[in-house]
Amino acid sequence: MDVSVVAVAREDDSPVEEPLRIAELADRLGYREVWVGEGPTWDAFVLATAIGAATRRVALTAGPVPVSVRDAYSIARGAAGTAAVTGGRAVGVAIGTASKRVVEGVHGRPRTRPAAALEESAAALRTLLHAEPGRPVVPGSPFRRRLAPPGGPLTVAAFGERAVGIAAAHADRMLLDLVTPEQVRILRGKLDAAAARAGRTPPRLAAWLPAAVDPRPEQVRQVLGSIAGYLTVPGYSDMFRAAGFGTAVGLAASGAGRGELLDALPPEAASTVGLVGDLATVRARAGAYADAGLDEIALVPATAGDPGGERTLGALRPA
Repeated sequence: MDVSVVAVAREDDSPVEEPLRIAELADRLGYREVWVGEGPTWDAFVLATAIGAATRRVALTAGPVPVSVRDAYSIARGAAGTAAVTGGRAVGVAIGTASKRVVEGVHGRPRTRPAAALEESAAALRTLLHAEPGRPVVPGSPFRRRLAPPGGPLTVAAFGERAVGIAAAHADRMLLDLVTPEQVRILRGKLDAAAARAGRTPPRLAAWLPAAVDPRPEQVRQVLGSIAGYLTVPGYSDMFRAAGFGTAVGLAASGAGRGELLDALPPEAASTVGLVGDLATVRARAGAYADAGLDEIALVPATAGDPGGERTLGALRPA
């Protein structure tokens, strides 16, 4: 199974320069790819360009970029621009619908027809990411492409039925986030079935998973903070309730604050949707994800008390 590293995932209280530290360490340790998420603090392509300038060989994937706030051409242009100024580094893009909280609360844009927007963007990017110089920037345009294709894969973040179908029809890779091995097994089956209906080879399946080897208490709390933000998301709330964290789900639904949710989540919740524990436990858990059908684990290292996630990334470095 492939293992990559997420330099920035969900917004938290870590230093704003932490993603660069994570990415430089991942490159030095021999990881093949770094994901650069987009959120309230960082534009994915700006940060990916900075990471490309600071590293030597690691491939880059920018996103997931919310399709409700950026059109397909601007996404493809961002990837091509990053690749061009980082010496031809392979740059992929990930897209997703994002939550209403992000689209409306950060960008001030309406999150309408998110699945339709995802499908339109994915279909367009299948062509745009491979457009050669000299061709129209978009079909029928008088403007011509000047930058080379970025060279990386198209990834679609998916969880619901329609998004899985979109990934199966258009993507090179489908991305999950904060899932159990049981969820992976279910979604692997749905992805394979949807790809068969579309007449395509199933995309590779990856998941962003929080990771902390021999974690300190502050790292466990950091992982729990990631979970807290998903307790009211449809699908995830059912998963966490089934895992025994119904009290926290109920508090989140009632509008409880982050601190109260963190106190309601037991420490073992961190290992439900991630790789948290001693090295043997983490490796066994990674094996469970592989057995469930996951092709790639994207490590989201907990960095509280472990700058850059050095202890975790060092322990799990590629052989």
